[in-house]
Amino acid sequence: MEENRTPSDFLRGVLGRPVVVKLNSGVEYRGILACLDGYMNIALEQTEEIVVEGQVRCRYGDAFIRGNNVLYISTPKRRPTSG
Repeated sequence: MEENRTPSDFLRGVLGRPVVVKLNSGVEYRGILACLDGYMNIALEQTEEIVVEGQVRCRYGDAFIRGNNVLYISTPKRRPTSG
């Protein structure tokens, strides 16, 4: 386990990688984290809006999410591999 890892370290580490962004409204978006700023404004590429049970509701391509709407940013859950 890494010691003294900050949220900024996490965000720098996931730039250019798949993330899940959950909004205060409960809506979730999946996409590639293109960039973000100090206000947590987020630019995503290959963006998908996710509904209950992980189903894709809509695909947007590039999307901008205003930081004051963001509840959290996480990496996608890993799917178990078979065999």
